[in-house]
Amino acid sequence: MILRLKTTFAFSLVGLFLLTSGVNAQEQTKEEKEAQDAERLVERANERYESFSFSPAIDVYQKVLERGFVSADILKKLGNAYYFNSQYDKAHGMYSRLIEEFPEETEAQHYFRCAQTCKTLGDYDRAEQLMLLYARKIEANENLELSQEEYMTQIEKNSGRYTLGNFPYNSRYSDFAPAYYKKGLLFASDRDTGNLARYRHSWNNHDFLDLYQIDSLTDLTGTEERAPKLSGAINTRLHESTSVLSKDEQTLYFTRNNLKDGRRGKDSLGIIRLKLYRALWQNENWETIEELSLNSDEFSTAHPALSPDGKVMIFASDRPGGYGASDLYKTEIKGDGSFGEVVNLGPTINTPGRETFPFISADSVLYFASDGHYGLGGLDLFATRYTDILNQAVVNLGRPVNGPQDDFSFIFDSQEQTGYFASNRGNDAANDDIFPLVQDRALDLNCYAFGLVRDRNTQRLLAGATVEVINEENEVIRTTKTDLRGVYRIKLLCGRGNFIRVSMPEYQSAETFVANPVMGDNNFNFDLEPEIIVVEQDPLEPADIGKLLALNTIYFDLNKYDIRPDAEIEIQKIVAVMERFPSLKIRVVSHTDSRGNDDYNLWLSQKRADATVEYIAEQGIARDRLIGQGKGEQEIMNQCQNAVPCSRADHQLNRRSEFLIFE
Repeated sequence: MILRLKTTFAFSLVGLFLLTSGVNAQEQTKEEKEAQDAERLVERANERYESFSFSPAIDVYQKVLERGFVSADILKKLGNAYYFNSQYDKAHGMYSRLIEEFPEETEAQHYFRCAQTCKTLGDYDRAEQLMLLYARKIEANENLELSQEEYMTQIEKNSGRYTLGNFPYNSRYSDFAPAYYKKGLLFASDRDTGNLARYRHSWNNHDFLDLYQIDSLTDLTGTEERAPKLSGAINTRLHESTSVLSKDEQTLYFTRNNLKDGRRGKDSLGIIRLKLYRALWQNENWETIEELSLNSDEFSTAHPALSPDGKVMIFASDRPGGYGASDLYKTEIKGDGSFGEVVNLGPTINTPGRETFPFISADSVLYFASDGHYGLGGLDLFATRYTDILNQAVVNLGRPVNGPQDDFSFIFDSQEQTGYFASNRGNDAANDDIFPLVQDRALDLNCYAFGLVRDRNTQRLLAGATVEVINEENEVIRTTKTDLRGVYRIKLLCGRGNFIRVSMPEYQSAETFVANPVMGDNNFNFDLEPEIIVVEQDPLEPADIGKLLALNTIYFDLNKYDIRPDAEIEIQKIVAVMERFPSLKIRVVSHTDSRGNDDYNLWLSQKRADATVEYIAEQGIARDRLIGQGKGEQEIMNQCQNAVPCSRADHQLNRRSEFLIFE
């Protein structure tokens, strides 16, 4: 390890013993002793850090920094220790110093976490800069497509849909993980209820968690003392936290530290991991507690949630092969109580950050906490459709449930439109509180295409046009029609490619592809090309097909009759119409400006008309359907008559061609 003093000198601890010249023996011995003391402190801190004893590790690392020694490794670990204890302001200081002083040793995860701490502090501009640096480190990914302005706009769009209340059973300790339990609630708390704080968790120096019970959701006038511990054999001297009750209320799944035969179970590094357990309701109590086969001593499995039918479990885990620090997984609960294959929920849900605390409501919405999706800082709450996760997008629930601190463990009763969540907002960010909520505005998790359908030539709004959504397998999955205002709105597949096709009798169909629609409305207007041109012929004023097709004017350069590249594009449209309607015959009329004598201009205009006819004929149109006529300067469109001073642009307006239908 390389330690750096606050002076400009950098020393290897081994190298200190090899310095002999230029320093007297007394000064060398003092520096050696300081370095040796720092090394011992760092080794002790590392041991505690590696065993997830973050709170004592923080104390030791800080002592090393206060003595003037610093390294990239110390800043990384101290930043992480603060980050995982939700002390984001202090984590920000460590990560910022790491990025500034050790840019070459800063890893992608540290840019990411520093960005999260910036959001917590309200510095969204700096957060966006750090996320760009993070993207470069990992060579970018799909979760970095939005700018700060775009994702803040999306968050604000979903904000203001909940009203929050107070939870009278909160204590001055951490209270979180509410779970519906019979007619009441369960929740986790580390409140000290008589154990004299003999058991404290070294991660955050708090008491170990137990499950507590509230008998009735209608009684929210209680106090902390009126929430007793859950009876039975579930609570132990280690952590018990997140829980979920089965549909028949006979099985309770919950999270607990690795506990084997009443003793702590550890992995190969001596770390006590989290595991999932279940208890059966027997003899009016929770008994027959067993560890689930989903667990391992080598990684954590925690925070269970059940599908509405109770046949699938969603949970969080840091098992190998995931996308980030912790991912969400699912498994089937079979009829005999065994479990099926464990399946990762995929990159729509999981990110390089933390996805955790899942909950599935009765109307099949998956809620979860994440610091990897776009948020306001720390863990934010998100939602998506559980029934078709791969084809859905993830939406941030917005303020007020989300804020700059950690917001998590959200549960929701879709029938009553009420719920609960936990947050460490407030003056004491080290402790969590539970907040009840009422949903005032329904959450729409769908993606839509929305827009107008018009006649391309006249811009007339088209009522009754058919709008179809076609998936990437070329299957029509939804159909609607435009209303009397020519407006349509149709649901898309979120998180997947969609073709939108618009058709109407007497018009050519139009189609566009939407690669990855956002939640809410995606605006697409369609201008349909008429298949049949209806013209009321007036012998005195023939119809100009160029105007009917809304062509850009075909101009010629001064004194030239070459077909310009920009004119070719427009003439090709004339060719396409004549190919579609074989009986159509056109007179090409060419005009010049007033510069030059009249005879010359008449000759030049005829050359231009002939050049245009020749170009159309070369595209396969029969010459007997075309007539070329030059009119010189006989029909000037503006004030630029002979001897009238005009700009080059004004003169160019008169050098034009018309395409008049004569049969």
